[in-house]
Amino acid sequence: MDRLAAMETFVSVIETGSFSAAARRLGVGQPAVSKSVALLEDHLGVRLLLRSTRGLTPTDAGQRLYERAKAAIDAADEAELAARGAGASLTGTVRVCAAVTFARLHLIPVLEGFLERHPEVDLDVVLDDRSIDLVEEGIDVALRMGSLDDSAMTARKLGEGPRLVVGAPAYFAQAGTPRTPADLARHRVVIYSQRGGGRTWTFRRGSTEMSVAVGGRLTVSAAEGMRAAVLCGMGVAVASEWMFLNELRSGEVVSVLGDWSLPTLALWAVFPTGRLVNARTRALVGYVEEALAPVLNPVRSAVASER
Repeated sequence: MDRLAAMETFVSVIETGSFSAAARRLGVGQPAVSKSVALLEDHLGVRLLLRSTRGLTPTDAGQRLYERAKAAIDAADEAELAARGAGASLTGTVRVCAAVTFARLHLIPVLEGFLERHPEVDLDVVLDDRSIDLVEEGIDVALRMGSLDDSAMTARKLGEGPRLVVGAPAYFAQAGTPRTPADLARHRVVIYSQRGGGRTWTFRRGSTEMSVAVGGRLTVSAAEGMRAAVLCGMGVAVASEWMFLNELRSGEVVSVLGDWSLPTLALWAVFPTGRLVNARTRALVGYVEEALAPVLNPVRSAVASER
């Protein structure tokens, strides 16, 4: 048995979630994938996968093997790329995770350029507003907003943008326009319950700082819900500028309390702790940082364009 090939097959099964999907990725028949994993289990003397009607789930031993095998395969790819030299093309799959709305509005539209630049690299994009376990889900890099909960994470800051208080013109015509942060207590506020949201906000203007606890009868767990509620006039929201960038430009949504500032929202590329970051993942992160600079760093991009 070719143990390296068997481990590559096993990694593909874990990352795709089934024998048939792994077979499609590897360009082989499903029976060959099943046989390879069975031989690997026989060789190691442990069960690696639990099979049920819901699909395949790695056992504890399978999860440990996946993590080590993934790291070894990435290291071998790096070594091969280094041996071939700078002109070698990147190959393989990058599994990237991002929040649903951010990906729909800004990430997905720019990925075609990356795929054209690297024709032998595939992208597997996982959309989830929650902070999922990167190792357990086989993620190479996650694009996460806001502060990072774990200071030990391996992360790279890609940019940051302002937060704004936004609402539809029709809502402000009916409810009035807040003049100070304290006025938000009298407004309907759409609360975002995930990372980067909440009910307490600190506003600053010069040397003045004001903390405001906002109330609201509508709480949503996904940014798409916040967008929909604001766009149909259900209330105001504290949101990052990128979330309503097109609507702010068109006037469909307006920003208020512009003389007050809120904490900015950073975008991070987060990598699984303890795993080598392969060349194709580094290339994707660099491309995303460059392609999204007008969204994430609008002031810096405007200065650069004037030169």
